[in-house]
Amino acid sequence: MKVTLSVIKADIGGYVGHSESHPDVLEAAREGLAKAKKSGLLIDYCVTKCGDDLELIMTHQSGVENKEVHQLGWDTFCEGTRIAKKLKLHGAGQDLLKDAFSGNVKGLGPGLAEMEFEERVSEPVLIFMADKTSAGSWNMPLYKIFADPFNTIGLVIAENMHNGFIFEVLDVKEHRKILFNTPEEIYDMLVLIGAPSHYAVRAIYHKDTNEIAAVSSTQKLCFLAGRYVGKDDPVCVVRSQGQFPAVGEVLEPFCAPILVEGWMRGSHMGPLMPVSVQDSTPTRFDGPPRVICLGFQLSNGKLIGPRDMFADRSFDLAREEANLMADMMRRHGPFEPHRLPLEQMEYTTMPQVMKKIEGRFQPAED
Repeated sequence: MKVTLSVIKADIGGYVGHSESHPDVLEAAREGLAKAKKSGLLIDYCVTKCGDDLELIMTHQSGVENKEVHQLGWDTFCEGTRIAKKLKLHGAGQDLLKDAFSGNVKGLGPGLAEMEFEERVSEPVLIFMADKTSAGSWNMPLYKIFADPFNTIGLVIAENMHNGFIFEVLDVKEHRKILFNTPEEIYDMLVLIGAPSHYAVRAIYHKDTNEIAAVSSTQKLCFLAGRYVGKDDPVCVVRSQGQFPAVGEVLEPFCAPILVEGWMRGSHMGPLMPVSVQDSTPTRFDGPPRVICLGFQLSNGKLIGPRDMFADRSFDLAREEANLMADMMRRHGPFEPHRLPLEQMEYTTMPQVMKKIEGRFQPAED
């Protein structure tokens, strides 16, 4: 059976501040998607949240970039925004950058990750959702999952993965893409994906079968809006088991927190903390950045689950380490490396400050 899995997210209002999603917004989303399932547009759905982001997980048979499915996502976010404004939630409608739907949510503000594939006899999928961080934050985890044998032993000992994977890397500034074959082109690829604010891993394919293995959202709100309007809060879908890395191999990179851009006003580096859905409530300095993971078994398009994968106690040490990293970064206050480098702050107040003081620069003697 061919199925499409679509994950669409948007920040449409925080409760309180940027820390949480209001139950009324979540309930309205569930009601809207339930109607779409009853009408036959959707096979199944799951509504969840990560911090103040509303997350829509949907299965259907309409293919990627389907107008009706994207319209459903857009209408759901608009209804959630209406409720958010009524409740005076913070930043109501923040991610809805346009006034009207134009056939596709791309370029309108919401984040999107979707893939179409032939459902296997057993089809485990893991859906990662992050808050207070940006597109490109999946670069290192995806590299470890699909190209690092120290993380994924299947790359060494599993015959159906030994030849590697193909990475599709997007240049988010120049709107162009490039494909890399791993393992043979790992070093060339790392030159690019090691700069996640410029290059983002958009999709990964099995080298032998060309089957889609993973897809991530790469929308950058600051580029779309031309100003700071909040962080991108990306999503990522990973298929698992069989010819793909095992569930444990997919989750393993998050045992070692990494520094990502985002956090307060999207202008700071902070640790990406793996948490349960219940704990995806960033409050300390509006953070630190959080990531959740829901696991499903697909059965004829139905979402069997979810399982809250980071609720596992084995991630306690990662959370403790992330808190220690947060302490260390916070000591820097407005200084780098906690605050982002100037070239990454062009959509904040930095341009106005530079314009204000431009006439005061004088030639300096060596």
